[in-house]
Amino acid sequence: MHQNALKRKAYSIAAMRRLAQRQLPRLVFDFVDGGAEDEGALGRNESALAQTHLLPHPLHGTSSRDQSLELFGTKLNLPVLVGPTGLAGMLWPRGEMSSARATLAAGTVYTMSHASTVSIEDLSRRVGGELWMQVFVYRDRGLTQSFTERAHAAGYKALVLTIDNQVPGWRERDMRNGFTVPLQLRADNLFDMALHPGWLLRMARTPRFTFANYTQLAGASDIMSLAARMGSLLDPTLSWKDVEWLRKLWNRPLLLKGILHPDEARRAVELGVDGIIVSNHGGRQLDAAPASIEALPAVVEAVSGRVPVLMDGGIRRGADVVKAIALGAKACLIGRPQLWGLAAAGEAGVAWVLESLRAEIDRTMALCGCERLTDIDRSLICRPPP
Repeated sequence: MHQNALKRKAYSIAAMRRLAQRQLPRLVFDFVDGGAEDEGALGRNESALAQTHLLPHPLHGTSSRDQSLELFGTKLNLPVLVGPTGLAGMLWPRGEMSSARATLAAGTVYTMSHASTVSIEDLSRRVGGELWMQVFVYRDRGLTQSFTERAHAAGYKALVLTIDNQVPGWRERDMRNGFTVPLQLRADNLFDMALHPGWLLRMARTPRFTFANYTQLAGASDIMSLAARMGSLLDPTLSWKDVEWLRKLWNRPLLLKGILHPDEARRAVELGVDGIIVSNHGGRQLDAAPASIEALPAVVEAVSGRVPVLMDGGIRRGADVVKAIALGAKACLIGRPQLWGLAAAGEAGVAWVLESLRAEIDRTMALCGCERLTDIDRSLICRPPP
């Protein structure tokens, strides 16, 4: 999509989502867009943020606003990071490359998913910059160690251990659409793909994509074989011993993603974890989990400023970022919004999403009377009456 057309049509992240929906076949869009079971946690992420209100101080007056922050010794220009999202290359050819370039150009962090369609080494070599790497703890700890050592050798600045995926979530949109392993190429799916020629042509011109970081698994290289294997690799016995083991293995910043309980946040800090990401996996795992913004204040209190606390889940506006910072988050991560931008317009779409959030944060800070992120605190939060 041409840049001018993008600016004209994508006037909000919600509008970008609609553009992505028109670009993608239903089973692909729903894979990105959907949540677990009844999608209660997915909906609560957005509704809880909508029900958290800001109480502005307009007479504080601001001549300019500064969104910069320091995180693990690196200055970022935006309090929005891109979180790990698998199979971005299914939306746009080598989509992780496009997203990473746009993210780094915006002056912030791109987190590579373990399930990327480009490899750890390829992304670092071709894009570089402030890259973080996501890992899981597998039944075969050697595989986790391999990912960790590869990320270290490739220069990734931080490691993000996702802890809320001991078993795969039950995603009913995928079941309904036949987005399973192996993929059910039903007549309705094939017809729907034919109705999206732009996506179909882009993907047809792209070398066959797969889970690029897993191709060393014996006897598996195509995406369906690898996907079938990956579900069985997850280990429900994941415990604090694994966090201690990974802490010894990785000598750069280590973050835990998927913390909702304050006791777990406390324990993580005691074990030497460098950062906490409050997250319910975008509502894609435990459907009964609280919204991330609901869990955030107790985690911030438990951590007591000893390590930075970040949050993901439901960020759709710049004001959502300001609300999270007011409740103690250092910054926020986004997942679906950057994927919607990627699906609609590739690198330009991701750049638009980040710049849109930057502009909305600036506007919100101006209207609230905040010049710097450090001016944003709990005095801005006005919760509605019960």
